Amino acid sequence: MTTITPGDKQVRHPVEAGEMHLALFYSGESEYVAGVGRFIAPALEAGEPVAIAVPRPKAELLSDSFEGHPIELFDMVELGRNPARIIPAVEGMLARRQGSLLHYVGEPIWAGRSNEEIREATKHEALINLAWPGAHIRVLCPYDADALDPYVLVDAERTHPHLIRHGVTSPSDSYAGAELPLGCEERLSEPPEEALTLPFGLPNLYAVRSLVKWTADQAGMSRSRTEDLVLGINELAANTIRHAHGGGLLRVWRVPGRVICQVEDHGHIHDPLAGRRAPTLDAEGGVGLWTVNQLCDLVEVRTNDDGTTIRVHTTVV
Repeated sequence: MTTITPGDKQVRHPVEAGEMHLALFYSGESEYVAGVGRFIAPALEAGEPVAIAVPRPKAELLSDSFEGHPIELFDMVELGRNPARIIPAVEGMLARRQGSLLHYVGEPIWAGRSNEEIREATKHEALINLAWPGAHIRVLCPYDADALDPYVLVDAERTHPHLIRHGVTSPSDSYAGAELPLGCEERLSEPPEEALTLPFGLPNLYAVRSLVKWTADQAGMSRSRTEDLVLGINELAANTIRHAHGGGLLRVWRVPGRVICQVEDHGHIHDPLAGRRAPTLDAEGGVGLWTVNQLCDLVEVRTNDDGTTIRVHTTVV
């Protein structure tokens, strides 16, 4: 994170109703800098907080362009490696601002992200519309119109109420609120035949930990990463035992550079923001999804009346 000390000016300015979550479709660096600049200009003039979370090369570009201005810069590749971490991170920024209008620029999708990561980042974009109604925040999400697949831009039109193209802001005719684009809900691929399978319940919860640790060790994962993965999957399994009567099923397999664990049960997660809000001190359970989101690189959730599948990806380092 790069921080430039904010000024003392606290002037309020009007913000047009509805233009609180915008997608910026940009082509080239100059259009990128200009689009971000137009978005944050009212904040800089009013002395209001600005936070920008974009991939490091873009952060460096913006840092050079807006040097000397009160801006917090975050590397989105780190902050948003797991897109489910972004909403709680921004809520932390809001809490620190104590009611000031926060102007936030977040770029959760960039060229080179995997299809699985893009699906989860698209889900994040839709859930922004549910997470912060009435909050003191404006959000700009840049999309590289030259480098990203067209379907990504189509989904962005569905998840953003307003779009910016060539400096012109207009309502999105495709906007669907917090409704998830179809791709975010598509069935997960079947685990490979070599995946190890373990039915589990309370009597053999220890076996869940043992299987995950053994697989991570076989993959050459570091001790600290292994401990994080074991803790995360243990919390998911404990959550299943607590809330999905009859226990669940663990599948574990390896692909080059990653260990993948999948927990399946017959429960249904009704809250679309589950795992994306910090648990309260008096929370009675239900922290498994939050824990695994904080500890692992990517978490895919599919849930309906027939049951829930949670697939967890952890990079071997």
